[in-house]
Amino acid sequence: MMTSKVRTTWLLILTSLGFFMSMMDAMIVTTAATAIRTDFNISVTTLQWALNAYNITIAAVLLVGVSLGERFGRRRIYNWGIFIFTLGSILCALAPNITVLILARIVAGLGASVMTPMSMAILTHALPTSERGKALGIWSGIGGLALIIGPSLGGLIVAKLTWQWIFWINVPIGLSAILLNQYLLPESTGSRELVRFMDAVLSILASASIIWSLAEVTATPKPIVPIMIGVVGVGLGIWFVRRQRIETLPMVPLDFFKSKTFIGANLATFLLYAAMYGVVFFLPQFLQIVGQRDALTVGLGILPWTGTLVVVAPFAGKAVDHFGEKIIATLGLLGQGVGYWLIVRLVGNQSGYPALILPLMLAGAGLSMAGPALQKAVLGAVSSSKIGQASGIYNVFRLLGGAVGTTISVIVFNQFGNLNGPINFTHGFQATMFVAGILSISGIIFSLRFKRVA
Repeated sequence: MMTSKVRTTWLLILTSLGFFMSMMDAMIVTTAATAIRTDFNISVTTLQWALNAYNITIAAVLLVGVSLGERFGRRRIYNWGIFIFTLGSILCALAPNITVLILARIVAGLGASVMTPMSMAILTHALPTSERGKALGIWSGIGGLALIIGPSLGGLIVAKLTWQWIFWINVPIGLSAILLNQYLLPESTGSRELVRFMDAVLSILASASIIWSLAEVTATPKPIVPIMIGVVGVGLGIWFVRRQRIETLPMVPLDFFKSKTFIGANLATFLLYAAMYGVVFFLPQFLQIVGQRDALTVGLGILPWTGTLVVVAPFAGKAVDHFGEKIIATLGLLGQGVGYWLIVRLVGNQSGYPALILPLMLAGAGLSMAGPALQKAVLGAVSSSKIGQASGIYNVFRLLGGAVGTTISVIVFNQFGNLNGPINFTHGFQATMFVAGILSISGIIFSLRFKRVA
């Protein structure tokens, strides 16, 4: 008979593992990209879809997957997600060409789409409100490990083995997780309404169109088609919302958005990750192009930023339980923004890398504080039976924020700099970091509206 402490430990490990695996698969592929491009003899433009297909699929089917979990059981759908993700990984490893690889990445994305929101829902539902902040902090910290070790692990695997092994390693982990989940995770359900076909189609098409257009609009000199598809996606999204308004059992209950805490936390999440993803895209390039560092050294160079997720997030979770979501989220958003602005100043003064360490730590600590606080605010603003749906909406805002943030960062960079030499790159990088700071601090407007979750 397991004690309560042992049961909670397994709960944290197994739910965090799903988040970790889905994040790792997104990060580890980045360092294997060159090997994949060389092996298949393809262009960079074609290669990007091996990366984008995964993230777009997650965003597109996330709400549908969450609805299935609420109806048929969160643990059951979580396990099905891991199984499909594992199957997709096998197909990726066996892919003979880029077309098959992209299709396999879509399969993996289908599974990953429910791994993060279902793990959040299972963890949150199983614990009392007073312990959720600490647990979500640990969950964020373990998932954040993917940001730290993903690129380095991918580089090591490609160097010592072949790029296919970045996918093969998911197989034993996924199968073991399914077996342990079945025996050690509690089952729970939410609203058991039937998933309507039209709602599912509209949700998928709207999300996929918007995310795809944001990813593609900066990749082409004449973005007319991406813009048109994005506009269509927005129109489909409006149609989806109108259907939710008139349905008695909606996929996305619009009553959630009557809560200032719920809508404020989601909008703050959008801005938090919009700021972060822009930096994720350009900081490694800055260290390589301006700092003249190789890939391994760059991975080590961003550790003061990403490493705080593991160190700070668990303590931040405890602080959320003690001081409340408003103050910790606000301090986190402020810390991330100020950290980015300090980097702008130091880069402008041509300061060396050592001077950037403290601002990177400040920005990382801010992200690590705001993450658990915003998660708890979103999930605590709804009843326990609606936690799965709330976690799905939270993750949609997170993914949309990342897509918008990346697009904004590329537009700003191209406006103020370019790739022609360190000086031009530095000007673009400074502008990008400044805007990232604005995005982060703008989130405070919404975090200050929180009501404390009991």
